[in-house]
Amino acid sequence: MSDAELTQVEEALDALLAAHDPKQESYEEFRGHQYDAGLAWVHHPTNAGGLGVRPQLQRNVNRRLGEAGAAPLRPGQFFQALAGPTILAHGTEEQYERFLRPMFTGEELWCQLFSEPGAGSDFAGLGTKAELDGDEWIVNGQKVWNTLAHVADWGMLVTRTDPELPKHKGMTYFALDMKAPGVEVRPLRQITGEAEFNEVYMTDARVPDANRIGDRGEGWRASLTTLMNERTAIGGGGGGGAPKRGSGSIGHLMQVWEKMPDHEKTPNQRDDVMKLWIRAEVLRLINIRAVQSAKKGQPGPEGSVAKLAGAELNKELYAKAIDLLGMAGQIGYDYTFRRPEEVSLDGGESGIGYAFLRVRANSIEGGTSEVLRNIMGEQILGLPGEPRVDKNIPWSDVPKS
Repeated sequence: MSDAELTQVEEALDALLAAHDPKQESYEEFRGHQYDAGLAWVHHPTNAGGLGVRPQLQRNVNRRLGEAGAAPLRPGQFFQALAGPTILAHGTEEQYERFLRPMFTGEELWCQLFSEPGAGSDFAGLGTKAELDGDEWIVNGQKVWNTLAHVADWGMLVTRTDPELPKHKGMTYFALDMKAPGVEVRPLRQITGEAEFNEVYMTDARVPDANRIGDRGEGWRASLTTLMNERTAIGGGGGGGAPKRGSGSIGHLMQVWEKMPDHEKTPNQRDDVMKLWIRAEVLRLINIRAVQSAKKGQPGPEGSVAKLAGAELNKELYAKAIDLLGMAGQIGYDYTFRRPEEVSLDGGESGIGYAFLRVRANSIEGGTSEVLRNIMGEQILGLPGEPRVDKNIPWSDVPKS
């Protein structure tokens, strides 16, 4: 990176901190000033919360603002790591101005409206219909497994706008106002007892064409941007950057291990924990590479690798933690119906018992482990793809499940 870019970022930081104290201002107020200074995403252009410099310099920003007392990203803003890059890559300058600043400050929260009851792993088979009516689109359909849709202000919505084209070509991407008439959110109770996931029904919901992200029929391309960033965010533990060594799920296992009496730390148990720690550290290093690629606006295959490896590893980590706890691991937790306002990718703060159940979803959310294995086999290893007999026929002619 050039000295000029580093100097530009440091001068912007100096000016921001001289004028605004993050310990005295509210979270939203300070992050608004950070955005206006071009220090939200430094690699973005100057009209989109950035300075147009190399993404690695964001580490300098995060470090200095953290030292000055700025609060870290709220977990409820998880989806800014998905919606932000998609709007930047496929949106208009007017959409930058409308959506990015309140997204960064946390004044407007986002959710993802992709999967449907008949289009989960085969996402391109979705059937939610959007029909143009003047300068608005009328949307009808159902989405499912929508994390935090009950607290979201906006949704990343993908629809079917031309059923006579092949399924990958007749899709269009929108920003949906979650409070608009015709949008209904219903809770889905999970194995943990909470309802972090939802179903969303759209009945004659109207979406202005100004909220279309990308060209008509280019929804698949925009969706891929979202999905690649989603896998990187989930693999990295929530979209806030690569985790620190020994943090997250492996940290929870190590806490259990350290509290065990020495006489219970058998050689076999020690060997099992050490192998898991090594796998977690390898995954952390992969995440660092994935986050760096994502910040450049070009999420690479590392995100898919990290998401798949992390999903399977998390299940093993918490299973081992329950095993080490012995009979104490059979004690439950407060299993009550609740609607959380934050994303819980592992839920370790709620206890090992909760986390053991919550991580079952890791191998489903953000792309199932089976789908990711197909993606990696085809796109990374160059293996032959599975037969796709419906790839080139109109979506309206594809047999529906």
